Amino acid sequence: MIWSLAKVLLFLLILATLTLGAEVLLNTGGGIRIAVAGYEFTLGPLQAFITFLVMIVLVWLLMKLVGFIIALFRFLNGDETAISRYFDRNRERKGFEALSEGLMALAAGEGRLALNRAIKAEKYLADPHLTTLLVAQAAEAAGDTRRATEAYKELLSSDVTRFVAIRGLLRQKLTEGDTDTAQKLAIKALELKPRHEETQDILLKLQAESRDWKGARTTLGAKMKAGALPRDVYRRRDAVLALQQAQTILDEGSSLESREAAIEANRQSPDLIPAAAMAARALAEKGDKKGATRVLKKAWDAKPHPDLAAAFADIEPGESPSQRLKRFRNLVANHPQHEETRLLLAELNIAAEDFPEARRALGDIVETHPTQRALAIMAAIERGEGADEAVVRGWLAKALIAPRGPQWCCDKCHAVHAKWDPICDNCGGFDTLSWREPPERSGPSATGAELLPVLVAPPKPVSDPQPQGEDKAPEAPTEPEVIDLEAIVRRGG
Repeated sequence: MIWSLAKVLLFLLILATLTLGAEVLLNTGGGIRIAVAGYEFTLGPLQAFITFLVMIVLVWLLMKLVGFIIALFRFLNGDETAISRYFDRNRERKGFEALSEGLMALAAGEGRLALNRAIKAEKYLADPHLTTLLVAQAAEAAGDTRRATEAYKELLSSDVTRFVAIRGLLRQKLTEGDTDTAQKLAIKALELKPRHEETQDILLKLQAESRDWKGARTTLGAKMKAGALPRDVYRRRDAVLALQQAQTILDEGSSLESREAAIEANRQSPDLIPAAAMAARALAEKGDKKGATRVLKKAWDAKPHPDLAAAFADIEPGESPSQRLKRFRNLVANHPQHEETRLLLAELNIAAEDFPEARRALGDIVETHPTQRALAIMAAIERGEGADEAVVRGWLAKALIAPRGPQWCCDKCHAVHAKWDPICDNCGGFDTLSWREPPERSGPSATGAELLPVLVAPPKPVSDPQPQGEDKAPEAPTEPEVIDLEAIVRRGG
């Protein structure tokens, strides 16, 4: 709107200037006297100006006529394309002007203008490598997907532009959500240019989303060979893909292959927690309990984690709580002060009903880092030691509004996941989940509902009235109730 108004104002300004100039020339006295071959001409200022403009036009026409005569002379001398080149020169000039304007409009984000200029350039120039490509990209920018698709399909016929055409069609299919066709196009594009990094990343993402772990490992290897991926990152991500490939084999029921794949994934990346847990379970199924223990201990030394503890417990599922506590001390020996170690020992001591030792293992975690899991453990200790019900409810009330502690969090979008997965369900990132404490987004409710367990007292038992004169029978002592801590911990932590 503003540009249109500016053009109108500019036109009016030029018109006013010309009118004023003509008026000045008419009112100017004198003139120009020309004497040629005995003839004399006297021109006024306005007439002289008009004569000057006519002379310029005549000179331009004379130059064009001379150029045409030269082209005709060359044609008569045997140059069969001289005249066609003379006329094509003007077409090329107009075509390259339109091409230049189209490129500038495309860079400026003016898709519709770029498409118009591209069509004009296509009319004047006989170079589809340039004009058809500009039409395709301008049509994409203008939202004309049908015309863009037609242009890209035209470019498929040339070896020079085939990769660009496939890449353009690939982007369109990704926008439309047709991931199956997009994956096939990405494979074709990599066959033409195996070292193209952007296409490698697109194909790897599509293969991971479609759970094509074998194909994803091949693409990952191509990225490493092309120098687009450091070797240590490649080993880590290849281990992630091998782990998921093992899980797929396990789901299909091939236990031997799944065991070997899980062990291979752990060998490539020993600190990958899910791989260590799966490899340990695979070794335990083979009867190699020492190997399973060695795998888990190595992973625990790298990073203590509850999934490793769960896999370590599965090695001897039928042992007693005291036997399990004794066996676990070998696992946690290298990280005795780590928070995960202290929480784990507290849980094991509660299962063995050694509540004072559980309190010593827990230490001051409920003060320095009060998470839902730590507070639930404290509530279990208080109940096991026979504390008043209000005290237990107080710890549980604190647990309701406490942070959840470390979780599987996406490093890109910070989404929290219940279990590890190679693909973030929220943003689609590959190998972005890490075990850490997410940013806390919760707190006390506005109504204070989390205090209800403390405010509401437990109901008192109704006792039968005793007849007068009879002594009341002494009540049998009740043992303190032990809550199922493991279920609470797994839900909260």
